[in-house]
Amino acid sequence: MIALFMFLIVLVLLLVGIPVAFVFGTVAMIFAFFIPQLGFGVFDVLAFRIFGLMSNTTLMAVPLFIAMGLVLEKSKMAERLLVSMSALFRNVRGGLAVSVVLVGAMLAASTGIVSASVVMMSVIALPLMLKAGYDKGLASGTVAASGTLGQIIPPSIVLIILGDVMSVSVGDLFKGAILPGLLLVGLYVAYILIRAYFQPSIAPISSFEKVSIKEIIISIIPPLLLMGAVLGSIFTGIASPTESAAFGVVGAMLLATLNKSFSFSMLKYASLGTVKLSGMIFMIFIGATAFSLVFNELGGSDFILEFFSEDIANVWIFIGIAMLSIFILGFFIDFIEISFIIVPILVPVMNAFGIDPIWFAVLIALNLQASFLTPPFGLSLFFLKGAAGNTIKTMEIYKGIVPFILLQLLGLGLVILFPNLVFAFL
Repeated sequence: MIALFMFLIVLVLLLVGIPVAFVFGTVAMIFAFFIPQLGFGVFDVLAFRIFGLMSNTTLMAVPLFIAMGLVLEKSKMAERLLVSMSALFRNVRGGLAVSVVLVGAMLAASTGIVSASVVMMSVIALPLMLKAGYDKGLASGTVAASGTLGQIIPPSIVLIILGDVMSVSVGDLFKGAILPGLLLVGLYVAYILIRAYFQPSIAPISSFEKVSIKEIIISIIPPLLLMGAVLGSIFTGIASPTESAAFGVVGAMLLATLNKSFSFSMLKYASLGTVKLSGMIFMIFIGATAFSLVFNELGGSDFILEFFSEDIANVWIFIGIAMLSIFILGFFIDFIEISFIIVPILVPVMNAFGIDPIWFAVLIALNLQASFLTPPFGLSLFFLKGAAGNTIKTMEIYKGIVPFILLQLLGLGLVILFPNLVFAFL
């Protein structure tokens, strides 16, 4: 019960807005100090765990994929992709919104960074959609949802973190997430086309000029080649995720050079951004490690394992409670905190029930994607509002995002009912 009380204190402090890494570490030290049977001796192995964390070759892929995404963010690739895609769908009602979803999927497969994708799409796509006469709710929902596809479509930072936390192959996670990611893209496109058909006024046919085949090829083929090279090398076993990420950084720089947008200022921007984002993630990881040492020493993991495996003893009730808990927590806290607080607690129960870790990790990733969109604290909504400024109201964003959250829950339900969607490429 002390462990559960500790867990609740952490959640409350996170909701108040105290920095995550400090919450983990401080709460762990306070409980270790005031509980006589623990003491600070519980942290004797912390240094070894941190050393293991910093020498983890799988986690080295995180800063590399972040650097790759930040270089592509500044290379004007998204803008050229959107113009070309919009020209291809210019005669389709709702075609501009469909183009935004497809470009969002390509950016997700090229960068894996949600914040960069949402900001890029907000700056580039949202003004185009509003100028074309799109409903503000549909436009904002489409931009936020498509920009968030980087949570599930490889190479996703979430999948890399989950792979390490759950001790499963990142390459297998990438393979398992392909069809669920494409399923979400298909659901988004179908929703847009159906709604545009029945409500023509909210998604008019756009009057984009015809773009030459050469320009379309130049805009679409290079990012597809980069995406294929990075993911293909992982799937075929030619390279590890870390090695492929390093190759991706080089490829992103080559694309920026081809687009004549590579510069020292871009390199500086990508380097500083990589250090900041990576530093934040690894500091949270270190704080979470300290928290887990105390939590486990207090018997928290044993209590939860006993509760689900012996008191409830039903795998579907466990999955339902786990998914509902992650979804509700996603309203208030970020996917990184959920990955480091909730997932390690669920892993022993998952193993006790014999649940496939790849399938369960993909379910968690799909669920975490919704955490980026759920009001009032969904980060994608903040990114969108910040980039859009006063051109769109917060309530219009909330109204537009609800259908896409429901589509994500539908996708999650389909993956639960049809596990082969995850195992198709394994």
